Amino acid sequence: MIHSLVEYRDVLDKAGLLCKDTSAGSGESSVTGLTYESKKAQTGTLFVCKGAAFKKEYLLEAAERGSIAYVSETDYGISLPMLQVSDIRAAMPYLARLFYRTWADEEMNLMGITGTKGKTTAAYYTRKIFDTAAERCGTPPAAFLTSVETFDGVETISSGITTPESFELYRHFANAFASGIRSIVCEVSSQALKYGRVDGIPFKSAVVMNISKDHISAIEHPDFEDYFASKLKIYGMCENALVNTDSPYYEECMKAASAAQRVITFGRDEKAMYRAENVRTGEDCTSFTLVFEGEAYPFTLEMSGEFNVENALAAIALAHLSGIDFAVMQEALKSAAVPGRVEKYATADGRIKAVVDYAHNAYSFRKMFEMARSLWPESRLVTVFGCPGSKAVNRRKDLGETAGKYCDFIYLTADDPAKEELSDICAEVGQYIEKEGCPYVVVPDREDAIRRAVFEAECETAVLILGKGCETTQIEKNGKVPYPSDASVLRDCIAMYNERA
Repeated sequence: MIHSLVEYRDVLDKAGLLCKDTSAGSGESSVTGLTYESKKAQTGTLFVCKGAAFKKEYLLEAAERGSIAYVSETDYGISLPMLQVSDIRAAMPYLARLFYRTWADEEMNLMGITGTKGKTTAAYYTRKIFDTAAERCGTPPAAFLTSVETFDGVETISSGITTPESFELYRHFANAFASGIRSIVCEVSSQALKYGRVDGIPFKSAVVMNISKDHISAIEHPDFEDYFASKLKIYGMCENALVNTDSPYYEECMKAASAAQRVITFGRDEKAMYRAENVRTGEDCTSFTLVFEGEAYPFTLEMSGEFNVENALAAIALAHLSGIDFAVMQEALKSAAVPGRVEKYATADGRIKAVVDYAHNAYSFRKMFEMARSLWPESRLVTVFGCPGSKAVNRRKDLGETAGKYCDFIYLTADDPAKEELSDICAEVGQYIEKEGCPYVVVPDREDAIRRAVFEAECETAVLILGKGCETTQIEKNGKVPYPSDASVLRDCIAMYNERA
């Protein structure tokens, strides 16, 4: 829908964000584009000045390309009409909603999933259930916005960020609605919640999977309290708040969830509304019994690991709230898989078992190691991992200690070192590994580290390759560079091993 510049001004004014308006005489101009990227500006664009690294040159370029006005916290003193606001991040969702929304909120079933670990798997499980139901009914599949990929009925793209800016979010929502899609599954990051990217989004249901210390650094969250508070904000913007009874912060979650119209619980605890019993996990699958309102329903997951049961329960609760039958869910979850999550491989002789997983914090590391010890108790446990540069610095201690405690040997390598020296990152992580008495070696090249983990195995070995999952880039000093995924490197290694055997 096309709106006039004055309508955007009025929205900002009503929100209490408008500080200054120099658009007199231009108010009836039609806004036909909305962007914060100067190279995407064109005739009719309302340009938004955002970001700590923003330069006046970007605004001048946008003006040259045909922008009719700009929104900014700063008055740059140019002739282009300006809507000056007190908080550009707070303003962006209002602009996005006015520009893109062509639907009534009650028409859309928006589901938000957040948490430290499990949100991607829970999102994939939810998508699989909704898509299975859609196939039966002949209706469009669910839209899907995650850290791995995005599908909105128009675009199918790899994701570079867990939760994009509000402009992109609302564009995806608009694409979905135009495609006949009414259910949308969204991963929601702590940064998106903290900085208001999802403000105003009317989530029908929202889940907090689990909470543990992560993303603590100068550019993310200063401490755990800030991180936790950011996650819990999602309960204040939904109708149905889904709470994990197995979370160590269950009481805090329940208190925050009281802001929603309805609270739904899931987990293995007796008080959970959607409860899992008789959990069994093996090398090829995980099974459990869902108990809901006194009735029992058997479920089998293709993915190993008891930790995937809570991911399945979240998906089951979301789907059931949307009116999907348990029989559909049982069928869907039998074959649900997630790229880069618990991908299992083995050599032909069975001497080496290997797992590729996105695990990248202490909680997920511990769960992966516990799974490996349970599945392959007689095998030597070897791990390949690294820690990112310039962010989540708490992981260096957490991952070093956790891996050192569980593993027999560690190959410490690159995992998005960014602008930091890889040697400095590894030295910091290594000191915590050493304290646990675990031997390790630093192998800067990640491909080489994976190869060595496979070919240096001298006995039955379980190799866990953790941190990057299905990612195909490495963040180095000059930005993202193409890099083979862990799984592709591992498959090549196993093929070569089998040929030599």
